Amino acid sequence: MIRIYRQKITILRSRKPVEKSINRELQYLGTSLGLFNLRDKDKSCFRIFIELLRTAKTKQPLTSDEIAHRTQLSRGTVVHHINKLMESGIVVSERNKYMLRVNNLSELIDELQKDILNMCHDLKETAEDIDKKLGL
Repeated sequence: MIRIYRQKITILRSRKPVEKSINRELQYLGTSLGLFNLRDKDKSCFRIFIELLRTAKTKQPLTSDEIAHRTQLSRGTVVHHINKLMESGIVVSERNKYMLRVNNLSELIDELQKDILNMCHDLKETAEDIDKKLGL
């Protein structure tokens, strides 16, 4: 069973990199999705995200211990960032193993876009119901 937790999607407007390097583009994508912040000095979340991206091709989920070993981070740090990635709808859990929600970044953005549109639809419905009740 794959679980997607309650989502908290963050989209930040940042400058698209002029230089077309894979590292800069990955940094742009992660920053725009609110995955990396100033408190994450050693780029732990970025490193975890990249490790999950590397394993997306094989479709083999990883345990937090495996991620910790591969990224040379503590298991506690990995769990903290994995929870954040699950909350944002980017990572899913399957039997205490973790993987990206989809197989590639383009699909990931498509899925997040669908999630955002669904959330906006629900908000709009609720707003219309409230407007009716208030006679607006």
